Amino acid sequence: MPAGADARRVTGSYLQPLLEAAAARGVSAASLARAAGLADGALCAAPDTLAAGDYVRLLAVGAELADDPHFGLHVGERVKLGTYSVYGLILLSCRDFAQVFQQTLRYEQLAHDLGRSALHLDGADAQYEWISNYPAASRHLAESVFAGIRVFSAWLAGAALPASQMAFGHPLEADGAEYQRIFGVMPVFGAATHAATFDASLLAWPVPNADVGLYPVLRQHAEQLLARRGGDGAGTGAGIVALAHAAIIQNLAHDRVCLAFIAADLKLTPRTLQRKLSGAGTSFQQVLDRARHALATDYLRRPGLSLVDIAFLLGYQEQSAFSHAFKEWSGVNPGAWREQAA
Repeated sequence: MPAGADARRVTGSYLQPLLEAAAARGVSAASLARAAGLADGALCAAPDTLAAGDYVRLLAVGAELADDPHFGLHVGERVKLGTYSVYGLILLSCRDFAQVFQQTLRYEQLAHDLGRSALHLDGADAQYEWISNYPAASRHLAESVFAGIRVFSAWLAGAALPASQMAFGHPLEADGAEYQRIFGVMPVFGAATHAATFDASLLAWPVPNADVGLYPVLRQHAEQLLARRGGDGAGTGAGIVALAHAAIIQNLAHDRVCLAFIAADLKLTPRTLQRKLSGAGTSFQQVLDRARHALATDYLRRPGLSLVDIAFLLGYQEQSAFSHAFKEWSGVNPGAWREQAA
Protein backbone atom coordinates (compact mmCIF):
# COMPACT_ATOMS: atom_id res chain seq x y z
CA MET A 1 0.00 0.00 0.00
CA PRO A 2 1.39 3.44 -0.80
CA ALA A 3 2.46 5.54 2.12
CA GLY A 4 0.47 8.65 1.18
CA ALA A 5 -2.29 10.02 3.38
CA ASP A 6 -4.97 9.01 0.86
CA ALA A 7 -3.93 5.37 1.26
CA ARG A 8 -4.33 5.32 5.05
CA ARG A 9 -7.00 2.89 6.18
CA VAL A 10 -8.84 1.63 9.25
CA THR A 11 -10.13 -1.95 9.39
CA GLY A 12 -13.84 -2.59 9.73
CA SER A 13 -13.26 -4.29 13.09
CA TYR A 14 -11.49 -1.20 14.41
CA LEU A 15 -14.48 0.91 13.31
CA GLN A 16 -16.95 -1.27 15.21
CA PRO A 17 -16.47 0.27 18.71
CA LEU A 18 -17.25 3.69 17.25
CA LEU A 19 -20.51 2.43 15.72
CA GLU A 20 -21.44 0.71 19.00
CA ALA A 21 -20.72 3.79 21.11
CA ALA A 22 -22.83 5.93 18.78
CA ALA A 23 -25.71 3.42 18.74
CA ALA A 24 -25.70 3.30 22.56
CA ARG A 25 -26.39 7.03 22.48
CA GLY A 26 -29.17 6.80 19.90
CA VAL A 27 -27.11 7.71 16.84
CA SER A 28 -27.60 5.38 13.88
CA ALA A 29 -24.93 4.33 11.41
CA ALA A 30 -26.90 6.05 8.64
CA SER A 31 -26.91 9.34 10.58
CA LEU A 32 -23.18 9.07 11.15
CA ALA A 33 -22.53 8.42 7.47
CA ARG A 34 -24.61 11.41 6.34
CA ALA A 35 -22.97 13.76 8.85
CA ALA A 36 -19.49 12.63 7.76
CA GLY A 37 -20.31 13.05 4.06
CA LEU A 38 -20.20 9.34 3.26
CA ALA A 39 -22.42 7.56 0.77
CA ASP A 40 -25.86 6.44 1.93
CA GLY A 41 -25.58 2.96 3.41
CA ALA A 42 -21.79 3.15 3.67
CA LEU A 43 -21.93 2.02 7.31
CA CYS A 44 -25.07 -0.13 7.31
CA ALA A 45 -22.79 -3.14 7.21
CA ALA A 46 -19.29 -2.64 8.60
CA PRO A 47 -16.91 -2.32 5.62
CA ASP A 48 -13.75 -4.38 5.33
CA THR A 49 -11.75 -1.14 5.50
CA LEU A 50 -12.48 2.56 5.69
CA ALA A 51 -10.35 5.56 4.78
CA ALA A 52 -8.61 6.75 7.95
CA GLY A 53 -9.65 10.33 7.22
CA ASP A 54 -13.30 9.24 7.16
CA TYR A 55 -12.84 7.51 10.52
CA VAL A 56 -11.42 10.71 12.00
CA ARG A 57 -14.48 12.64 10.76
CA LEU A 58 -16.81 9.98 12.15
CA LEU A 59 -15.31 10.45 15.60
CA ALA A 60 -15.92 14.19 15.46
CA VAL A 61 -19.48 14.01 14.13
CA GLY A 62 -20.29 11.11 16.45
CA ALA A 63 -19.38 13.23 19.47
CA GLU A 64 -21.57 16.06 18.14
CA LEU A 65 -24.60 13.94 17.23
CA ALA A 66 -24.43 11.99 20.50
CA ASP A 67 -23.91 15.23 22.47
CA ASP A 68 -21.16 13.33 24.30
CA PRO A 69 -18.12 15.36 25.39
CA HIS A 70 -16.32 12.09 26.19
CA PHE A 71 -17.22 10.22 23.02
CA GLY A 72 -13.62 9.19 22.33
CA LEU A 73 -13.25 7.69 25.80
CA HIS A 74 -16.50 5.77 25.38
CA VAL A 75 -15.39 4.46 21.98
CA GLY A 76 -12.15 3.19 23.55
CA GLU A 77 -14.07 1.48 26.36
CA ARG A 78 -15.77 -0.75 23.79
CA VAL A 79 -12.51 -2.17 22.43
CA LYS A 80 -12.29 -5.96 22.53
CA LEU A 81 -10.04 -8.69 21.14
CA GLY A 82 -11.62 -8.64 17.69
CA THR A 83 -11.09 -4.87 17.38
CA TYR A 84 -7.44 -5.37 16.49
CA SER A 85 -7.95 -8.40 14.18
CA VAL A 86 -4.69 -10.33 13.54
CA TYR A 87 -2.68 -7.82 15.56
CA GLY A 88 -4.91 -8.50 18.58
CA LEU A 89 -4.41 -12.25 18.26
CA ILE A 90 -0.65 -11.75 18.20
CA LEU A 91 -0.85 -9.78 21.45
CA LEU A 92 -2.86 -12.61 22.99
CA SER A 93 -0.03 -15.02 22.12
CA CYS A 94 2.72 -12.92 23.79
CA ARG A 95 4.50 -14.16 26.91
CA ASP A 96 4.73 -10.80 28.66
CA PHE A 97 4.13 -7.09 28.18
CA ALA A 98 7.63 -6.46 26.85
CA GLN A 99 6.70 -8.68 23.92
CA VAL A 100 3.27 -7.02 23.71
CA PHE A 101 4.92 -3.63 23.20
CA GLN A 102 7.39 -5.07 20.71
CA GLN A 103 4.59 -6.53 18.61
CA THR A 104 2.55 -3.32 18.89
CA LEU A 105 5.37 -1.29 17.42
CA ARG A 106 5.52 -3.62 14.46
CA TYR A 107 1.92 -4.67 13.81
CA GLU A 108 -0.51 -1.95 14.96
CA GLN A 109 -0.69 -0.74 11.36
CA LEU A 110 -2.59 -3.94 10.56
CA ALA A 111 -5.51 -2.46 12.57
CA HIS A 112 -5.25 1.20 11.52
CA ASP A 113 -3.09 3.94 10.00
CA LEU A 114 -4.21 6.59 12.49
CA GLY A 115 -0.82 6.93 14.17
CA ARG A 116 2.19 5.06 15.43
CA SER A 117 3.42 3.92 18.83
CA ALA A 118 6.83 4.40 20.42
CA LEU A 119 8.31 3.06 23.65
CA HIS A 120 10.97 4.98 25.58
CA LEU A 121 12.85 3.62 28.60
CA ASP A 122 14.62 5.83 31.12
CA GLY A 123 15.96 4.03 34.17
CA ALA A 124 13.05 2.63 36.15
CA ASP A 125 10.48 4.45 34.01
CA ALA A 126 8.94 3.52 30.67
CA GLN A 127 6.91 5.85 28.48
CA TYR A 128 4.44 4.78 25.83
CA GLU A 129 3.96 7.54 23.26
CA TRP A 130 1.34 7.65 20.51
CA ILE A 131 2.14 9.91 17.56
CA SER A 132 -1.00 10.79 15.61
CA ASN A 133 -1.01 10.89 11.83
CA TYR A 134 -3.85 13.44 12.18
CA PRO A 135 -2.60 16.12 14.59
CA ALA A 136 -5.46 18.45 13.60
CA ALA A 137 -8.11 15.83 14.48
CA SER A 138 -10.47 16.29 17.40
CA ARG A 139 -9.24 15.26 20.84
CA HIS A 140 -11.54 12.23 20.60
CA LEU A 141 -9.02 10.42 18.39
CA ALA A 142 -6.16 10.32 20.91
CA GLU A 143 -8.55 9.75 23.81
CA SER A 144 -10.15 6.77 22.08
CA VAL A 145 -6.73 5.23 21.42
CA PHE A 146 -5.55 5.52 25.04
CA ALA A 147 -8.86 4.38 26.54
CA GLY A 148 -8.77 1.36 24.23
CA ILE A 149 -5.20 0.55 25.25
CA ARG A 150 -6.16 0.80 28.92
CA VAL A 151 -9.13 -1.56 28.50
CA PHE A 152 -7.30 -4.07 26.31
CA SER A 153 -4.16 -4.11 28.48
CA ALA A 154 -6.20 -4.91 31.59
CA TRP A 155 -7.89 -7.70 29.65
CA LEU A 156 -4.50 -9.13 28.59
CA ALA A 157 -3.17 -8.89 32.16
CA GLY A 158 -6.29 -10.46 33.64
CA ALA A 159 -6.36 -7.70 36.25
CA ALA A 160 -6.68 -3.95 36.59
CA LEU A 161 -3.34 -2.34 35.81
CA PRO A 162 -1.75 0.26 38.08
CA ALA A 163 -2.63 3.79 37.07
CA SER A 164 -0.10 5.44 34.75
CA GLN A 165 0.84 9.09 34.48
CA MET A 166 -1.19 10.28 31.50
CA ALA A 167 -0.55 13.24 29.21
CA PHE A 168 -2.50 14.56 26.24
CA GLY A 169 -1.37 17.16 23.75
CA HIS A 170 -4.77 18.86 23.59
CA PRO A 171 -6.32 21.14 26.24
CA LEU A 172 -8.88 20.01 28.79
CA GLU A 173 -12.32 20.66 27.29
CA ALA A 174 -14.64 18.45 29.37
CA ASP A 175 -15.36 17.39 32.92
CA GLY A 176 -12.47 15.47 34.46
CA ALA A 177 -14.46 12.77 36.26
CA GLU A 178 -14.60 10.46 33.22
CA TYR A 179 -10.83 10.61 32.76
CA GLN A 180 -10.39 9.72 36.42
CA ARG A 181 -12.82 6.81 36.12
CA ILE A 182 -11.23 5.29 33.04
CA PHE A 183 -7.53 5.97 33.62
CA GLY A 184 -7.47 6.02 37.41
CA VAL A 185 -5.66 9.37 37.33
CA MET A 186 -6.32 12.85 35.99
CA PRO A 187 -4.22 13.34 32.85
CA VAL A 188 -2.04 16.36 32.21
CA PHE A 189 -3.40 18.37 29.27
CA GLY A 190 -1.58 20.64 26.86
CA ALA A 191 1.52 18.41 27.04
CA ALA A 192 4.17 18.08 24.34
CA THR A 193 2.87 14.65 23.33
CA HIS A 194 0.21 12.00 23.96
CA ALA A 195 1.88 9.60 26.39
CA ALA A 196 1.56 7.30 29.39
CA THR A 197 4.48 6.90 31.79
CA PHE A 198 4.68 3.79 33.98
CA ASP A 199 7.04 1.63 36.02
CA ALA A 200 9.27 -0.28 33.60
CA SER A 201 8.88 -3.39 35.76
CA LEU A 202 5.39 -3.75 34.24
CA LEU A 203 7.11 -4.91 31.04
CA ALA A 204 7.89 -8.17 32.85
CA TRP A 205 4.21 -8.81 33.68
CA PRO A 206 3.07 -12.09 32.09
CA VAL A 207 0.06 -12.46 29.81
CA PRO A 208 -1.62 -15.20 31.89
CA ASN A 209 -3.82 -16.70 29.18
CA ALA A 210 -1.27 -16.42 26.37
CA ASP A 211 -1.29 -19.19 23.78
CA VAL A 212 2.40 -18.87 22.96
CA GLY A 213 2.25 -21.87 20.67
CA LEU A 214 0.21 -19.84 18.18
CA TYR A 215 2.71 -16.98 18.08
CA PRO A 216 4.96 -18.28 15.23
CA VAL A 217 1.96 -19.00 12.99
CA LEU A 218 0.29 -15.66 13.70
CA ARG A 219 3.52 -13.76 13.22
CA GLN A 220 4.13 -15.41 9.86
CA HIS A 221 0.62 -14.43 8.76
CA ALA A 222 1.09 -10.87 10.02
CA GLU A 223 4.39 -10.56 8.15
CA GLN A 224 2.64 -11.61 4.95
CA LEU A 225 -0.02 -8.95 5.52
CA LEU A 226 2.66 -6.33 6.15
CA ALA A 227 4.45 -7.30 2.96
CA ARG A 228 1.25 -6.78 0.97
CA ARG A 229 0.89 -3.34 2.49
CA GLY A 230 4.49 -2.46 1.76
CA GLY A 231 5.22 -1.49 5.40
CA ASP A 232 8.03 -2.74 7.58
CA GLY A 233 7.00 -1.14 10.87
CA ALA A 234 10.52 0.02 11.60
CA GLY A 235 11.07 2.83 9.15
CA THR A 236 11.79 5.61 11.65
CA GLY A 237 14.87 5.94 13.79
CA ALA A 238 12.83 6.00 17.01
CA GLY A 239 10.91 2.95 15.81
CA ILE A 240 13.93 0.75 15.20
CA VAL A 241 15.54 1.71 18.52
CA ALA A 242 12.33 0.88 20.40
CA LEU A 243 11.94 -2.40 18.51
CA ALA A 244 15.51 -3.43 19.28
CA HIS A 245 15.13 -2.39 22.93
CA ALA A 246 11.93 -4.41 23.34
CA ALA A 247 13.48 -7.46 21.63
CA ILE A 248 16.50 -7.29 23.93
CA ILE A 249 14.36 -7.08 27.07
CA GLN A 250 12.33 -10.04 25.87
CA ASN A 251 15.40 -12.23 25.31
CA LEU A 252 17.86 -11.17 28.02
CA ALA A 253 17.16 -13.92 30.52
CA HIS A 254 17.45 -16.53 27.76
CA ASP A 255 21.00 -15.45 26.85
CA ARG A 256 19.91 -14.59 23.30
CA VAL A 257 20.93 -10.97 22.97
CA CYS A 258 23.76 -11.07 20.46
CA LEU A 259 23.40 -8.81 17.43
CA ALA A 260 22.70 -11.72 15.08
CA PHE A 261 19.87 -13.11 17.19
CA ILE A 262 18.13 -9.76 17.77
CA ALA A 263 18.45 -8.91 14.08
CA ALA A 264 16.88 -12.25 13.14
CA ASP A 265 14.11 -11.64 15.68
CA LEU A 266 13.34 -8.35 13.89
CA LYS A 267 13.54 -9.97 10.45
CA LEU A 268 16.67 -7.98 9.55
CA THR A 269 20.25 -8.86 8.73
CA PRO A 270 22.83 -7.84 11.38
CA ARG A 271 24.33 -5.30 8.97
CA THR A 272 20.92 -3.74 8.28
CA LEU A 273 20.10 -3.51 11.98
CA GLN A 274 23.45 -1.85 12.72
CA ARG A 275 22.91 0.59 9.84
CA LYS A 276 19.39 1.51 11.02
CA LEU A 277 20.56 2.00 14.61
CA SER A 278 23.50 4.10 13.43
CA GLY A 279 21.07 6.24 11.45
CA ALA A 280 19.12 6.76 14.68
CA GLY A 281 22.27 7.97 16.44
CA THR A 282 23.01 4.87 18.49
CA SER A 283 24.50 1.37 18.26
CA PHE A 284 23.43 -2.12 19.21
CA GLN A 285 25.79 -2.15 22.21
CA GLN A 286 24.38 1.16 23.47
CA VAL A 287 20.80 -0.09 23.19
CA LEU A 288 21.81 -3.31 24.98
CA ASP A 289 23.53 -1.39 27.77
CA ARG A 290 20.51 0.91 28.28
CA ALA A 291 18.16 -2.08 28.45
CA ARG A 292 20.39 -3.87 30.97
CA HIS A 293 20.82 -0.73 33.09
CA ALA A 294 17.05 -0.04 33.19
CA LEU A 295 16.25 -3.60 34.23
CA ALA A 296 19.16 -3.77 36.70
CA THR A 297 17.89 -0.78 38.69
CA ASP A 298 14.47 -2.39 38.91
CA TYR A 299 15.83 -5.80 39.95
CA LEU A 300 18.09 -4.23 42.61
CA ARG A 301 15.00 -2.80 44.29
CA ARG A 302 13.73 -6.35 44.83
CA PRO A 303 15.32 -7.75 48.02
CA GLY A 304 14.48 -11.33 47.02
CA LEU A 305 16.92 -11.24 44.09
CA SER A 306 20.61 -11.82 44.77
CA LEU A 307 23.31 -10.20 42.66
CA VAL A 308 23.95 -13.61 41.09
CA ASP A 309 20.27 -13.87 40.16
CA ILE A 310 20.29 -10.40 38.64
CA ALA A 311 23.44 -11.09 36.65
CA PHE A 312 21.76 -14.20 35.20
CA LEU A 313 18.52 -12.32 34.38
CA LEU A 314 20.55 -9.71 32.51
CA GLY A 315 22.36 -12.31 30.42
CA TYR A 316 25.77 -12.22 32.15
CA GLN A 317 27.73 -15.42 32.69
CA GLU A 318 29.49 -14.05 35.79
CA GLN A 319 28.42 -11.73 38.59
CA SER A 320 31.74 -9.90 38.26
CA ALA A 321 30.94 -8.94 34.65
CA PHE A 322 27.60 -7.51 35.76
CA SER A 323 29.19 -5.60 38.66
CA HIS A 324 31.84 -4.10 36.37
CA ALA A 325 29.26 -2.99 33.80
CA PHE A 326 26.91 -1.54 36.43
CA LYS A 327 29.72 0.53 37.95
CA GLU A 328 30.44 1.99 34.50
CA TRP A 329 26.76 2.94 34.11
CA SER A 330 26.08 4.28 37.60
CA GLY A 331 29.45 5.14 39.14
CA VAL A 332 28.95 2.68 42.02
CA ASN A 333 28.83 -1.09 42.27
CA PRO A 334 25.38 -2.74 42.39
CA GLY A 335 25.60 -3.60 46.09
CA ALA A 336 26.24 0.04 47.02
CA TRP A 337 23.47 1.21 44.70
CA ARG A 338 21.05 -1.21 46.36
CA GLU A 339 21.93 0.13 49.81
CA GLN A 340 21.43 3.73 48.66
CA ALA A 341 18.07 2.88 47.06
CA ALA A 342 16.92 1.14 50.23
